[in-house]
Amino acid sequence: QVQLVESGGGYVQAGGSLRLSCAVSGIIFRFNAMGWYRQAPGKERVFVAFITSGGTTNYADSVKGRFSISRDNAKNTVYLQMNSLRPEDTANYYCNTGLYSDYPWGQGTQVTVSS
Repeated sequence: QVQLVESGGGYVQAGGSLRLSCAVSGIIFRFNAMGWYRQAPGKERVFVAFITSGGTTNYADSVKGRFSISRDNAKNTVYLQMNSLRPEDTANYYCNTGLYSDYPWGQGTQVTVSS
């Protein structure tokens, strides 16, 4: 079955950096676009960044210029490099093939940014 396992979150001060990883199994990874999404307490899950199978990327306006998504097809892993973190980036971060994906969501990885 499809498994998405996120890691790399943590507690960081504003202005700091983190690199998230998502290990994917159960699908032909290299053929699938992948995205990162986040959910803050009491809010809906929202789009953060997306990368197509060919490597084209797209970002939410709130993270453009600060976050970078990449993928390693040999490792079936998608990454999210997060720089210049802000308190409003605090959320649980998830990866999946889309916001309305039929694949089950993982546990996510918590990112907490202090001011």
